[in-house]
Amino acid sequence: MAQIAYILLCHKDPEAIIRQAERLTAVGDYMSIHFDARAKPDHYRMIRAALDDNPNVTFAHKRIKCGWGEWSLVEATLHAVEAAADAFPRATHFYMLSGDCMAIKTAEYAHAFLDAEDVDYVESFDFFESDWIKTGMKEDRLIYRHYLNERKHKTLFYAMYEAQKRLGLTREIPADIQVQIGSQWWCLRRRTIEWILDFTRRRRDVMRFFRTTWIPDETFFQTLVRHLVPETEIRTRTLTFLMFSDYGMPVTFYNDHYDLLLSQDFLFARKISPEATELKVRLGRLYAAEGVTFQISNEGASLFKFLTGRGRIGRRFATRFWETESTLGRERELLIVVCKKWHVAKRLLERVRHVLNVPTIEYLFNEEDTPLPDLGGIQATLEKRTRHRRALMRMLFEYYDSDRLIVCMDPANLDLLHDFYGDRSMTRMLEIKCQFSDDYLVGHARRVGLAGEQTNRSTLERLLPTIRNDMTHETDRIRDANFPHYHQMRETDTPEENAEKLAAFLSIDGDKALELARTEYLYAD
Repeated sequence: MAQIAYILLCHKDPEAIIRQAERLTAVGDYMSIHFDARAKPDHYRMIRAALDDNPNVTFAHKRIKCGWGEWSLVEATLHAVEAAADAFPRATHFYMLSGDCMAIKTAEYAHAFLDAEDVDYVESFDFFESDWIKTGMKEDRLIYRHYLNERKHKTLFYAMYEAQKRLGLTREIPADIQVQIGSQWWCLRRRTIEWILDFTRRRRDVMRFFRTTWIPDETFFQTLVRHLVPETEIRTRTLTFLMFSDYGMPVTFYNDHYDLLLSQDFLFARKISPEATELKVRLGRLYAAEGVTFQISNEGASLFKFLTGRGRIGRRFATRFWETESTLGRERELLIVVCKKWHVAKRLLERVRHVLNVPTIEYLFNEEDTPLPDLGGIQATLEKRTRHRRALMRMLFEYYDSDRLIVCMDPANLDLLHDFYGDRSMTRMLEIKCQFSDDYLVGHARRVGLAGEQTNRSTLERLLPTIRNDMTHETDRIRDANFPHYHQMRETDTPEENAEKLAAFLSIDGDKALELARTEYLYAD
């Protein structure tokens, strides 16, 4: 059975460190602590006094003054790993933690999880080929030498960096290693740890290289694991749930995130807010519990992206267009059916095809597999269709040899609507306003990845008002745009009332419009 030696790097909050060590070792696991040498001596003495008698706790033999982006973080980790490997011969796995991490599963679950596969868990993506680094320095992290802390000595750090660039003082990466990059929160098997420690003693050239790279805690262990371990025995993921904002800052979890955290496919979470007292108490009890069943939905990342994205689309920034295409043609008429319930718009278009001799195309800017004719590749992907929107639409008019074309769009496609209304062609819009039951919104959340099949009801109940408001906001944006030739059908209106809107939108007589408005099961979910 798996037994975990936790490698804890920390620099503050000694009471929290003591509690964390006591929780994680109470069930038979181990902990090796490196407490930053820059921290207050009294705090270190407090930790030692509380934990020295715990046989499942050890301390790094040497304490390092750590700084962000420096080799010191890797050096401190290696000291803690060496201490754990020596002190705990029965440890099967070594799990990297920080003082801001807390368990979001029971020890029983964590041990069974690690027993299920004989593998290492570490994010390790090719440094040069992957897009893990979004902005800033990339290759220059490696080929130049970085001796100073960028945050403490910013001016000198960049002065030395620029001087090396001017003088061409680049260096070679050790020829036999392929540098990898990823999160520093890994979980490695004992055999892998022993291989790494042996490698650090044998390969002084590699150690010298990494000592002067920038942010080596994102590359050192990631590279060595790939170098030493067969690919089939590596899972390129972290077991610690963490997210980052658009600004590169770690997302902090609070008291109301308990159910969300437990439903993620991870063993720990980072960062827990210091003020989240209730969350810490509940998670603190969890690790030693037995017989707990976890319903894994894993919607955390997509849910965060959705919730934090509200207010940015069409509110904070002005609308932007991929590019301006030439006109569709003054004599042409583009009819756009806008509806959040795609199946409702599709049913209406199917009836229109039977009643009227007008070409219709469903959600061509939303669904990759929308049937389209071969137009030379411009129709191949959603990205191409959106970027060349006017050219695509002009080619569709020509393909169908028609001056009228009906298409479906999602209410979120406001930039597309603005662009087509800016053309010299005649553009008309019919918005179909539907009712959204809670069951429908739950299904929608699951379809778009905001929730999973196992997401608990309380999480969904907190999420549903946000989704409902978001859909209302999309409709409000369309109304506020004051598009000409705009018509709106409502699920709550009578067929006769909706027939008037259809007649005006399609320029047809009342009888045909009423036939369309009476389409059977038009609004059924």
